[in-house]
Amino acid sequence: MPHPSTAPAHLSSLLRRCAAVSALRPGRQAHVRALVSGLLPHPTLETDILLMYARCGQLPLARQVFDQMPDRPLHSWNILLSSYAQSALFHYALALLPPLLSSGLYPDHFTLPSLLKSSAGINDGLAGAALHALAITLALNIRLVVSGSIVDMYAKCGRLCDASKLFDEMPERDGTVWNAIITGFIKAGLFAEALSLFRQSQLEAVDADWMAVPSVLSACSHGGDWRRGKEIHCRAIRLLVSDSDVAVGNSLIDMYSKCGCLDASRRIFARMRVRNLVAWSVMISCYAFHTRGKEALRLFEKMRAQGLQPNSIVFTSLLSSCSHSGLIDAGRAIFCSISRVYGFEPSMEHCACMVDLLGRHGKIEEALDFIEKMAVEPAASVWGALLAACAAHRNVEVGEIAARELFVLEPDNPSNYAGLCGIYEKAGNWNGAAEMRRKMKALGMVKTPGCSWIDVKGKRHGFYQGDASCPFSRRMMGVFRGLLGQSQFLPLDEV
Repeated sequence: MPHPSTAPAHLSSLLRRCAAVSALRPGRQAHVRALVSGLLPHPTLETDILLMYARCGQLPLARQVFDQMPDRPLHSWNILLSSYAQSALFHYALALLPPLLSSGLYPDHFTLPSLLKSSAGINDGLAGAALHALAITLALNIRLVVSGSIVDMYAKCGRLCDASKLFDEMPERDGTVWNAIITGFIKAGLFAEALSLFRQSQLEAVDADWMAVPSVLSACSHGGDWRRGKEIHCRAIRLLVSDSDVAVGNSLIDMYSKCGCLDASRRIFARMRVRNLVAWSVMISCYAFHTRGKEALRLFEKMRAQGLQPNSIVFTSLLSSCSHSGLIDAGRAIFCSISRVYGFEPSMEHCACMVDLLGRHGKIEEALDFIEKMAVEPAASVWGALLAACAAHRNVEVGEIAARELFVLEPDNPSNYAGLCGIYEKAGNWNGAAEMRRKMKALGMVKTPGCSWIDVKGKRHGFYQGDASCPFSRRMMGVFRGLLGQSQFLPLDEV
């Protein structure tokens, strides 16, 4: 008769407790005890061992246990699927579906959400649609957790028509579903529609408000809709989440900053009860956005005094701030400190910021020398920063070097050809400019014209450079000419 401490029920209970607190060492000891006591194979015990390894982040060991199981209950498949999906190992999760179906088991309402999340993770709307059909066949689409996952999958894969149709047909919708559809519209750039859905969610779902607030505030940031953002801020205050929820607070800081209200961002940051690294990073980026380089550096020192270690995003914000504020020496010191003080290699984004910092202030040759000494092959973003600097300072020689590299790295990007063409034009090299235009025409490239937009009564109106198709073009130009006549702008013939 086995000792009570080695009975399957006792070990299962121990393994589940280890899984709950991610205690790997005692969990492995329980696994060894099960092996030594000859309790394996045992479907329940093996499933609990699998769960313990998965919850402890040991997916290779979990998969090894799974592969050695002679009898795999559906629960074991669901554990592994969920773990793969949560770890962004989406291909591994989807690869489990064929053997699952071949085993004679059918997915349940725990299986499909992990598979749908994995389809969205690799942007495979076709696989997601097949899973949708499977859910209908198994009558699992009536469950909220499954139908909500299908909506989320379609939204993340950019199939908003399918997501909206299913969303409208749902008899019940929780905050997670509302957040999924709103976020999908925001990702597609349909900010007015996203804000309209958010208003609707306020009437139908109490718990949708705070979950969707960060996404909706992001929509306000992109659209520059300060009034709508302030309205949502008031709603967040009523829900008592503006000061206590870090994600909402960070989104409010970013929204007000991008809408030109830096003082409001400062006040929210000062009132936040909890400031994580993201909050400090967002506030530093706000100063960078408003070219307040010295204030960004002071805030960085305060952050370090709080015992927080900067990450890659913080350094990107600092370098960008130095670039826009002309703090060249400070930018150099920050870049050097990334490896010397904090011990990790500068990213490609950091290098691009450094090239922009040097090039923006006329140090073109130093920027080129910096690129040539990089330990890794420069990406298009680095050469693009150099090309933009050459365009600003009319440096034809280095501009040609940067453009040649970009033609190789981004052969289908018309902006690179247009950038070199602009450099030639500013330098009076009309033959070079004509040659660039001929190349663009031969390659079938068309430069996207500059665009401005404005929201009027929830509808976005775009205005493209040189486009006079708008029915109000004449009236707008008349008002514009009137403004020019009253202000110290360029002469009309130069506009």
